[in-house]
Amino acid sequence: MAVPLRMQLAVFRYILKQKLRGVERYPLVLMLEPLFACNLQCAGCGKIQYPPETLRKRMTPEECWEAAEECGAPIVSVAGGEPLVHPDIARIVEGLMERGRFVILCTNALLLEKELPRFQPSAQLILNVHLDGPEVVHDRVVGRPGTWKTAVAAIRAAKAKGFHVMTNTTLFMGVEPAEFRAFFDEVTALGVDGMNIAPGYAYEKASGQVEFLTREKTQEWFRRALLGWRAKGWVFNHSPFYMDFLEGKRDYDCTPWGNPLRSVLGWQKPCYLLDDAGLAKSYQELLETTDWSRFGPKSGNPKCLHCMTHVGFEPTIVKEVFSSPARFLEMLRGMMGGGS
Repeated sequence: MAVPLRMQLAVFRYILKQKLRGVERYPLVLMLEPLFACNLQCAGCGKIQYPPETLRKRMTPEECWEAAEECGAPIVSVAGGEPLVHPDIARIVEGLMERGRFVILCTNALLLEKELPRFQPSAQLILNVHLDGPEVVHDRVVGRPGTWKTAVAAIRAAKAKGFHVMTNTTLFMGVEPAEFRAFFDEVTALGVDGMNIAPGYAYEKASGQVEFLTREKTQEWFRRALLGWRAKGWVFNHSPFYMDFLEGKRDYDCTPWGNPLRSVLGWQKPCYLLDDAGLAKSYQELLETTDWSRFGPKSGNPKCLHCMTHVGFEPTIVKEVFSSPARFLEMLRGMMGGGS
């Protein structure tokens, strides 16, 4: 995996502590959305469709820090909307790190190069830049020409200043695997520390519903796109088991509480991607009042049927990895380059 060693060790210790305590349900990553407002209107986004009064809402730094303390997850992924639009984003990030959290700051990078002086490179901070494929594909998905060039310039600037930088790519309908194999080469050449990639999820509020792939089409696409990916030198910020899952080599059900969402609206039930079970006032209420049997592909819920995003399935994989020494060693071999 591409995350800093310090982060990997912290997560490892955290998981072991939960196992030793016999905790069945625990979060790995807090998905924090301190605002929904954005400076883009991407086809696959369900946030910008909220009414203006919701788009004007902002979480305070104190609310963000309280959510992190309440949840207890070692990693906080700060997204939105566009986090760099938030006037207090630098203070929010700094306060999370002061509280011992590792922060993944997700951004479309339109403001990143300008805002870099507000942040300091740290082993606790990853800048995660939204880059949805080659230039033509990315600019089409985000709906604005020139965005790809701006993001790439920001990546180069951030790397030059010593930041840990990754890219975040969401796959949509109508893109060829061959295009993305070239894209992975291009992003790797930029010197990024790793790549996140996952199929898009069909938010009900997302305008581009026809953009999303079914599970079968997703697996077929990834089998072609990821052929020989280790030999190519591509570094993905995912467990090797999740990469196998994308290609249809492994089958998992979702762990919806693993990456909970705290947004300007509250704690979203049941998960980061699905909001049809209402809101909770606290993380504990989220755990205790959600009927988890209703969610995940194996539940029969049609809204979950084609979901393969990492936020739900990586937590399931973590449980499997820590289920036996053999599984743990298998994961280590995969991380060190074993397998296909």
